[in-house]
Amino acid sequence: MPASAPTPPSAPEADPADEPIGAVQPGRPVARRPVVRPVAADEAPDGPPCPACGTPNLPGRKFCRRCAAPLQVREQPAALPWWRTVWPFRRRVRGGSGRALRRTLLVLAVAGLVLAGFLFFPLGRYVFEDVRDKLGGTAEISPTGVSASAAAPGHPASAAIDGLTNKYWGAPALGASLTCSFGTPFRLVGIVVHTGVSKEPQEFRRGARPTRADLLVTTEDGKVHKKAVTFNDKPGKQTVRMGISDVRSVELVLREAAGRGEGRPVAVGEVEFFRRT
Repeated sequence: MPASAPTPPSAPEADPADEPIGAVQPGRPVARRPVVRPVAADEAPDGPPCPACGTPNLPGRKFCRRCAAPLQVREQPAALPWWRTVWPFRRRVRGGSGRALRRTLLVLAVAGLVLAGFLFFPLGRYVFEDVRDKLGGTAEISPTGVSASAAAPGHPASAAIDGLTNKYWGAPALGASLTCSFGTPFRLVGIVVHTGVSKEPQEFRRGARPTRADLLVTTEDGKVHKKAVTFNDKPGKQTVRMGISDVRSVELVLREAAGRGEGRPVAVGEVEFFRRT
């Protein structure tokens, strides 16, 4: 019997793990479906109602089971009486605790003190008028009349109020006075005096000039206010601050002078008066 031909070996089967992997799309995440929790049977509506929607809730809950509004609302503190907000009783100012009333009472108290000081205390009235002098404006006022107890020839009293400093009132001796009168009472806030025969330094030294004088201010009620003033021995204006109401006349009395000599009258070049506006 003839021998059979040998069977050729079969090719090995390919392993699927050895096959190449192609491109694949990423997996799409799937959201979990929400789970609705049913209300427990023991959550009976016997608790406090919600201040927002009125739904009853169990005791101890902090938020409403229906609208999630806060259930525990902080209580507002009660308003303090107004007298508890005034020092020394003040501890803590709260809303609606009489702040408007407190401010009104404070304003009335200050106004009452100012009025009482103005009406009953001379010092309070003086301070009040002094503040008005500093805050208000000023304006020059001219006298309606002028006279002198004595005057050197050619240097009359009218030369002291003519608006010129190269003309002057010449007092023949110390003790002489210059009086200026006013037709209407006014608040005198300042006096400016130009001493000497001229504002030029050389001419100023050649004449006699006052260095000390007394101001006698007469008011409408007849009262005389006296003020001693000292002048600088140099040319230019000398300012004297005043503060007298209802002034009717001002008298300037010369007490001391520099540069005196034979034929040298004490010269006052100009006197200016200022009122409050």
